[in-house]
Amino acid sequence: MAVGSMDMASLSQYGGKITAFVVLSCISAGMGGVIFGYDIGVSGGVTSMDSFLKKFFPEVYRRMLEDKDISNYCKFDSQLLTAFTSSLYIAGLISTIFASRFTESFGRRRSMLFGGAAFVAGAALGGAAINLFMVIFARVLLGVGLGFANQSVPLYLSEMAPSKYRGAFSNGFQFLVGIGALIANFINYGSEKIRGGWGWRISIALAAVPASLLTLGALFLPETPNSLIQQGKDPQKVSALLMKIRGIENVDQELEDIIKASDASKAVRHPFKKILERRYRPQLVMAFLIPFFQQVTGINVIAFYNPILFRTIGMAESASLLSSVMTGVIGTVSTFISMILVDRFGRRVLFLAGGLQMFISQVSVGIIVATQLQDQGSVGKGYAYLMIVFICIYVAGFGWSWGPLGWLVPSEIFPLEIRSAGQSINVAVNFLFTSVVAQTFLAMLCHMKSGLFFFFAGWLAVMTMFVYFFLPETKNVPIEKIDLVWKDHWFWKRIVENEAKS
Repeated sequence: MAVGSMDMASLSQYGGKITAFVVLSCISAGMGGVIFGYDIGVSGGVTSMDSFLKKFFPEVYRRMLEDKDISNYCKFDSQLLTAFTSSLYIAGLISTIFASRFTESFGRRRSMLFGGAAFVAGAALGGAAINLFMVIFARVLLGVGLGFANQSVPLYLSEMAPSKYRGAFSNGFQFLVGIGALIANFINYGSEKIRGGWGWRISIALAAVPASLLTLGALFLPETPNSLIQQGKDPQKVSALLMKIRGIENVDQELEDIIKASDASKAVRHPFKKILERRYRPQLVMAFLIPFFQQVTGINVIAFYNPILFRTIGMAESASLLSSVMTGVIGTVSTFISMILVDRFGRRVLFLAGGLQMFISQVSVGIIVATQLQDQGSVGKGYAYLMIVFICIYVAGFGWSWGPLGWLVPSEIFPLEIRSAGQSINVAVNFLFTSVVAQTFLAMLCHMKSGLFFFFAGWLAVMTMFVYFFLPETKNVPIEKIDLVWKDHWFWKRIVENEAKS
């Protein structure tokens, strides 16, 4: 059997179609993706605005304008500046540990409600900030909101979607992340032009709009059938809801599998201890490595510091923000393409093609920076445009591979008894390495210079090989039967089968 493949005909498909009910529910829940993307986009933009730097990071602003001897690579090197970005993800890392138990006990909907409310509070405080303490505390509140939202929203989408369309629905999360980042880039570009130096307040405070939509939507959203059964609700009422979600009368087989999965999960008192068992080793490895690999693609270097990166090579403030808008458009369009292709060609094909595309792009950008950007001066206009082209190719590759699939695959590989624990590990690892990359990038750029891009290219080569050899295909596999893909995989079946025999 080919590496990573299995006989899909051996797995039964549940009935069901895409109903208006499930589409509207998933769009409302997907606002969790918008707030995630909006923050990624807005943080990179405001940290490149002169008015924001002058108010909260005057040393960086002075160095950028007055210090002519400092290396181009080191102009923005400031631990306080990177703390502005990374503080959110440290808070998200801590909160997602609590969000796991909360989501399992009280449901996906209430977790989204709490996350949305915390994000609204953080956006309001950030927009009104008058000192650095208020700015950082606002980021902490935003991190708590994202910790709960990123724990619950991917689970909600994967459980609400029909199995044959689960990839498209779950990839909708990353698509909405892209929409959020794109909106933030447009707002940054416009608010930077506001006279008086308060445009950054608009950029930060407007994060409350999608967060409010998530909060209000969560008040009216239905809970997922999986979560309702897990909470001990009446199976007859859950059956009626499942009929409404799927748009068909016969949901007996799917409901039976959900109940079986729930019964198995109730026998597990300590899911974080349970996930350490050998039978769950494949899922545990993926819960750690997929979010880790997603971050060492280098995408958040582009997402957080795109405007700063473009200013490093000599672009003006407004031009750097406009370039970020362009890459945001490309990322959003490519993620939409992924939604169309993922259930047709599968996860592995997109992972492999996107990984190769990003590898070539990172190497090309590294070569341009190494040969054209010196410690002083700027990159020539022609090379600057060429660098933007390669960054756009890179963003497109991420948009249809590691971007959406880095959230989709972890959300669909865990059996119900360890699903919240597994998703919590996935989100925590994602936030951990997001904060590490955010906190260290400007220092790494200062010390490694062009070598930083080759560093990320090396990781892209490693993760692409990992996917080829160790990640099985999960296309069209019902989420309640996902454990079968490991039993059929050339490598993982030895671990899973040995556990069954012992």
